Formats: sequence, structure tokens, C-alpha cells
Amino acid sequence: MVQNAVKNQVDLLVIGAGPAGARAALRAKACGLTVLLVDENHDAGGQVWRPIPAGFSRRADTTPTPEARDGDALRDELRLAGIPCLFGHKVWNIGSNFRCDILGPSGSANWQPRALLVATGTTERVVPFPGWTLPGVMGLAAATILLKSQNMLPGHDTIVAGSGPLLLAVANGILKAGGRVAAVIDQASQGEWLGTLPSLLGRPDLLWQGAKWQLKLRQAGVPVYYGSAIASVDADGQRFTVKVKRIDADGRDIVGTPLRELAGDSVVVGHGLVPGTDVTRLLRARHRYMRERGGWIAETDADGRTSVPGLYIAGDGAGIAGAAAAGAHGELAALAVALDLGALALDANEKARTALLSQWNKSARFGRAMAGLMAMREGLVEGITPETIVCRCEDVTRAEIDDAARHGARDMNQLKAWTRCGMGPCQGRTCGDVAGALMAQHTGSRESAGMFTGRAPLRPVSLAEVAGDYVYADIPIPKAAPL
Repeated sequence: MVQNAVKNQVDLLVIGAGPAGARAALRAKACGLTVLLVDENHDAGGQVWRPIPAGFSRRADTTPTPEARDGDALRDELRLAGIPCLFGHKVWNIGSNFRCDILGPSGSANWQPRALLVATGTTERVVPFPGWTLPGVMGLAAATILLKSQNMLPGHDTIVAGSGPLLLAVANGILKAGGRVAAVIDQASQGEWLGTLPSLLGRPDLLWQGAKWQLKLRQAGVPVYYGSAIASVDADGQRFTVKVKRIDADGRDIVGTPLRELAGDSVVVGHGLVPGTDVTRLLRARHRYMRERGGWIAETDADGRTSVPGLYIAGDGAGIAGAAAAGAHGELAALAVALDLGALALDANEKARTALLSQWNKSARFGRAMAGLMAMREGLVEGITPETIVCRCEDVTRAEIDDAARHGARDMNQLKAWTRCGMGPCQGRTCGDVAGALMAQHTGSRESAGMFTGRAPLRPVSLAEVAGDYVYADIPIPKAAPL
């Protein structure tokens, strides 16, 4: 059933119900705005506070984690506030006037907000290596979903690799669920981790959590290889042989160091996070490349306003600052919306804004330090072998990308047209950052290589979903013209 677009009007439509989007919706409602919150998941919480799958419940003998308790509290707050939510729905297209085309279980709907707030978070980056597309090799984020939502192990004997605090979180989650961690392979050196300590002192709770994770790994006898990365993964029956190389701070191979071989029945890997920019690219907002913030981000002011009037960004989509800062940033953006739409006086805005800015700055300092550890290491990209697949949707290899650049492809859109890189179901969310880094080696910079132009559909949709119950007989046939 296609709903009537004229009836579906709202002051603010929020895309994404993680900490940033949910807090933004709550603050906007408190300011007197009419709000609609939309998310593809069946409930609020996002990746950090991911809800239990529909139809499931926690076992009576299971103690909820702090993240689970925080997620439950947020979901309860949304329900008590009476905020209309479209869960299990995806925004697949947005017009220049912010008209949002939304698909869900009951069909298609069109909503017309006065302002649009995007809180779609991030996508995980994986710098390709031989074997990264094998079954049983998955992202750190995928492993997190298995552990948090399904209480399932990625394998019985898992190798955990990549960068950032998610390495420790996933490794400890596996141990807690009864699995074995064969090894942790960390891009960062111990010196790099020590360099983040000044930023961690402002969040002693998170510093203590990290210390406990490290202790549990040591007690379990898990080897941790710092300043290292996966060179390749080979399948050997039901197990994998993983070759590990030593790297410097830029991710380049340290010449003369031997490869180390490890074995396990599953591999989880992630090389940081990339801000979600599909909506801001579609609406032609201005962007800038900031490696230490995750890559390409929409240009915003401190309150999330973009270069497009009425379009706001909140949370890690505006630059990686961590989950702890995302909620405060969502509320800051909501205050900006309320002020700009005339629902909040300037003095009331400034009073609330001052407290939120202090909260955000404290948390963001920690998040930015972690983002620095997860930032793209150009040496890893340089080390991608020619035959390695970069775009797994379209099976485009590094050799094909380099060949296109040598034959005249000068930016990401030309690369896409010539090779189909970024044309698959993910629309470049998985491969775009790495493909951009490869193109930059030919063009001279990420700015000159550019990024994929945002296009609809923002998410994969079928013709049946878009058509709904519209059938051939519903097509209006004009009367014949008079002779």
C-alpha cells in the first residue's frame, strides 16, 4: 500500500536510531517539534546498543551487559516519549526538498519533513588481502552482531585482527561466550596505544574497561601481536592458515622480518570505521577529506548544520568521535533544528547547548584518540597485491583499478563507469574508501580522486517493493486524440 504523501508531514525526520539519532529525536520532541524516527533494524540502539532480535528474549540466568542495559533504557525512553518510529524501514531515496521515500513491511510511504537529520553512523573498513572474501572470514562488526544479538560465536578458534578498541571488545566477547581466541593481531604498536593515554584520562571508566579486557586476554593466554597485519589467509579444509607480517606506523611492511603463521577456524578483521555519507552525497552537501576523522565527511558546524539548509548530521557520520559522544552530538543537532525552525528561543538554546558541548568535548576527546588508531594506513593500501579483489560485489581487482587509472580514469566516478567498482548492492560503502586510496596514488591526493557521486537507491530495493500493490491494470490510459 502506497501511503498518501500529503498526509505524511513532520517537522523533523531522523534517519538512524542509534545513540545519536535516538537522542536527537528525544531532544527535538522535548523542544515541541513533531518527529519521525526511521531505522532499518527492528528497534532502536544501533550497532553499539543493538537490540535482541525480534521474537527472542534473554535467558533468565543471563546478566545483561552495561551496553544491553543502556540500550534497554534508551528504547524505554523512546516508547515513553511517544515518538513515532518506523523500525524495519529503509529510506531508499530523498528528493531535493527532503521528501523521503521509505520502504517497509507494509509497503512504500512518502514523508515530507521540514528538516532532515542524518544519524546513519559508519561502515567498517577492511583493507583487502588475499583470502579476505573466503567464507569464515568476516568483519569485526559482523562478529559483534553475532555476539551481541545472537550470542553466537564466529568460530571455535578465532583469529582477531585489525585496529582500534573493537579488537579487544570482540576478543573478550568471544572468550566470554566460551570460544577460544587463537591470537589478536593489532596494527597499532604498543607505543601508539601509550600515546593515547592523555586522551583516555578524561574517561577513566573506559580506560578501566580497556585494562580489564587486556588482563582477561593475558589470563586466557591469548598472544597479542602489535604492529602487525594479516598478509594472507588460505583455506585448509575447515581451518585457515593466516600469515602475519610486521608493519611500521604507516602500514608498510618492515623489510627483513619473517612472516608468522597462525591457524584457526575463523578470522574476524576490521581496519577502522568510515563515516556514512550516502545521504549527504545524494543531496550534494559539501564534503572534505579528513583521514583522522575517518575519511570523507560532510562539512558541518559544531551543531551539525551542513552546507544544505535544513540538512543536519549527528554522531559518527560527522566524523568519528565514538559512541559516548554520539548522544550529546545528536542532542546538539536537535537543538540547532529547533532553533532554526523557530521552536526554541536563542537564550534557551544557548543554555542547553553549553552543557551539551561540555559533555560532547569530554567524550569526543577519547573517541578522536581511538579514531586516530583506526585511521587509514596508506602503506596497507600500497601493499594490496594486483590479483586481490577490492570491490567484492563486482569482483574488481586492484590490477583493474590501476589499469583504469593508467588509461585515463581520473576520479572515482570514471573508475566506477569503467570497471563497475562501486556499482554492486553496497553502492561502494565497502570498497569506496580503499578504492579512493588506490586512485589517489595515481591522481596525487584523495581530494583530486574525489568520491562516488551519491545516487538513489540508497539501499537495495526490488521492483516489487517499489510497485507495492500497483498492477498493470492501474496504469491510466489516456483517451485517443481526435483525428
